[in-house]
Amino acid sequence: MERTLLWMETLFFSALLLVGVAHCSQGRFAHKLLNDLMENYSSALRPVDDTDKSLNVTLQVTLSQIKDMDERNQVLIAYLWIRQTWHDAHLKWSKEEYDGLEVIRIPSSLVWRPDLVLYNKADDDFSGPVDTNVVLRYNGEITWDAPAITKSSCVVDVSYFPFDSQQCNLTFGSWTYNGNQVDITMGMDSGDLSDFVENVEWECHGMPATKNVIMYGCCSDPYPDITYTLLLQRRSSFYIFNLLLPCFLISFLAPLGFYLPADSGEKVSLGVTVLLALTVFQMMVAESMPPSESVPLIGKYYIATMTMVTASTALTIFIMNIHFCGAEAKPVPNWAKVLIIDYMSKIFFVYEVGESCACPFGQMEESESFHSQKQKKQLHPKDKAKGAPPTCCPDDDKPAAFTLTFDPCVYCGCRGNSGTLGCDPKLVRNVEYIASCFREQKATCLKVAEWKKVAKVMDRIFMWIFFIMVFLMSILIIGKAP
Repeated sequence: MERTLLWMETLFFSALLLVGVAHCSQGRFAHKLLNDLMENYSSALRPVDDTDKSLNVTLQVTLSQIKDMDERNQVLIAYLWIRQTWHDAHLKWSKEEYDGLEVIRIPSSLVWRPDLVLYNKADDDFSGPVDTNVVLRYNGEITWDAPAITKSSCVVDVSYFPFDSQQCNLTFGSWTYNGNQVDITMGMDSGDLSDFVENVEWECHGMPATKNVIMYGCCSDPYPDITYTLLLQRRSSFYIFNLLLPCFLISFLAPLGFYLPADSGEKVSLGVTVLLALTVFQMMVAESMPPSESVPLIGKYYIATMTMVTASTALTIFIMNIHFCGAEAKPVPNWAKVLIIDYMSKIFFVYEVGESCACPFGQMEESESFHSQKQKKQLHPKDKAKGAPPTCCPDDDKPAAFTLTFDPCVYCGCRGNSGTLGCDPKLVRNVEYIASCFREQKATCLKVAEWKKVAKVMDRIFMWIFFIMVFLMSILIIGKAP
């Protein structure tokens, strides 16, 4: 048993020793291989055996993260992994001569690299990808994986903000080599999104790639490039709850200004306050949007709402002028009485205190005029001179608690010896003057009440009209979102 354990330990240490020797051998051969490859190698020249042939470079882009989308400056900041693959004719070896060594990793600065750049770069720093190591195979294939944070120009269309979608291009191509010297091919039909980190504001719906061959006016040679189109859709929940919903709720305060009583003195103040609140939200949207001719959808909604609030404030001022018509105002026209007081007040359920559907405003007016005419007839003693003389005032039979210096009663004091009325003309004129003043005051109050009711009915009409306008405007503008 002890011999078996000793034998197993010997085999284990022997295997470890062989592995260490093999690694040391590969390290020694890798060092020798690098020295042999770089002995007469120049990284300044295009690595081809025949200079008339083009060198094929395969490009593959992986989108890792969208760091920022600056709509105002129209700049997209993205984190990319860029993979370039090509064959170097001067960096080949026989793996049998180097102990089966197939792959080595060396600094990218030691080998020739294609000068692929981002054409639509919007950064002041023109440095390229990070100088990471390249993977070199025995057949001359070089693979260079390098991360890069790119700032590219992107034409932002904010017509449907915050329900907009954007298409940002990333165009890669050689800066100095034409298509006859370096030809660019696509590693995949689209960008790789397998390692994409989701953005809080934008959804990525794809990254298709296309190859273009452009003939510039300066040169007759073709210049190929590969364009990756980043398809982005904005997440609109943030803007709905922070910009659209407050505007929608504020816009409903404008029609409620018509429901506010005119005597409160706050109708115009409410309209001005709503207008100022909408102006603040409009400025917040304008600060984040690029200055362009296309007005954002939310901007159109704000402008329409502000126009409606301005119109409602102007109408409120007009209606308040009607409400506060004084005694010098003209009577309400007959057409206004029939259309507004008689019919529109019933449709919009506008009634005064003590007035109901069974007793409209017109019947109350007729009843009051009937009672006033009855009192008028009773105040003229000449109309009753032909009939039986009125009885003396009931209070005359009661013992007086104090002495009065006036006559006991108008009718009793005016009764003659023959039983007919013989009042003092001056006293009658005074009584008639007081009655006429009372009738004029009552007519003035009735006229003022009619104008107030006209104003109240108009307030109720415009309130419902503006409620419908706010609702329809919200549906029409938001319904335009794609």
